[in-house]
Amino acid sequence: EEEMKSRMIELYSKASTPTHVYEAGCLPLGIPASQPPSLPASQHPVFKYRRSFFRPSSERSGLPSSLGVFTFRVFPLIAGVIFMLICVSGSAIAADVWWARTVAEYPHDPKAFTQGLIVHDGEMYESTGQYGQSSLRVVDIETGKVERRLSLDSKYFGEGITIFGDRLYQLTWRNHVIFVYDPKTFELLETVPYDGEGWGLTHDDSHLILSDGTPSIRFLDPKTLKVEREITVHDGTEKVTRLNELEYIRGEIWANIWYQDKIARISPKDGSVLGWIDLSNLSQLTKKGREDVLNGIAWDAASDRLFVTGKDWSKLYEIKVMAP
Repeated sequence: EEEMKSRMIELYSKASTPTHVYEAGCLPLGIPASQPPSLPASQHPVFKYRRSFFRPSSERSGLPSSLGVFTFRVFPLIAGVIFMLICVSGSAIAADVWWARTVAEYPHDPKAFTQGLIVHDGEMYESTGQYGQSSLRVVDIETGKVERRLSLDSKYFGEGITIFGDRLYQLTWRNHVIFVYDPKTFELLETVPYDGEGWGLTHDDSHLILSDGTPSIRFLDPKTLKVEREITVHDGTEKVTRLNELEYIRGEIWANIWYQDKIARISPKDGSVLGWIDLSNLSQLTKKGREDVLNGIAWDAASDRLFVTGKDWSKLYEIKVMAP
């Protein structure tokens, strides 16, 4: 950044001197007329500006004085600003891509349309979707056996889940309600209305964190379920949409992206994408149909184990994420 500023100052200081040609590079560099260029302007491979274009208006026939001043003094500075903005915006999009190594594979119910996945006190909880098939369940990690299950009414489409304190929260897709349970018994404690769709759910130390398929992530008060703040997820200048299942891992929000075989690592402060995790190898091994997409991230903080799965996948994978 400091180097860019220095180059811009240098460019501005030279704007009062005739310029032959711009050199190729991220920022244009003015070459004074007193310093011969390496190539004639007419032969330069990148910018074949004619030298006469940069002459003062007094030396050019038929051009108003104001236009001559603009092309002679202001144009190089404007061009420099444009090039600098292109370079800065381009570099902001380049988020790192990480990859994952499979540590172990476990059985997973191939009829479980996974919408939420967590590990709490050594137990795996799963929320499944589809009208008439949605459920809340406790699953044995090693065997895939469903140890406890609560089926939702057929009018509800189950979505993301999380446990905050002594309460388990389950989203619904378009029913605009959150179910609040006792995590040990699945006793329904209350049903709370909220605005918008429900997709993914996780929490930090003080808030529930909710996605709704848009680039927005909302932070809710766990007692009132009122929105206290909101961030927009973006990779550089591009907004990231279809944010699905969520998990809060070491101060970051990790999100599945619907119909994509990757996980976004998101800053909870400003929504910027810190990096991507490519899991296309797992999807190729397990995916059967168009809707059988990667969805489900569960981190066991106590044992530092990370699990992923997908909708109607027959496998639950324990993985280790590797930085590039």
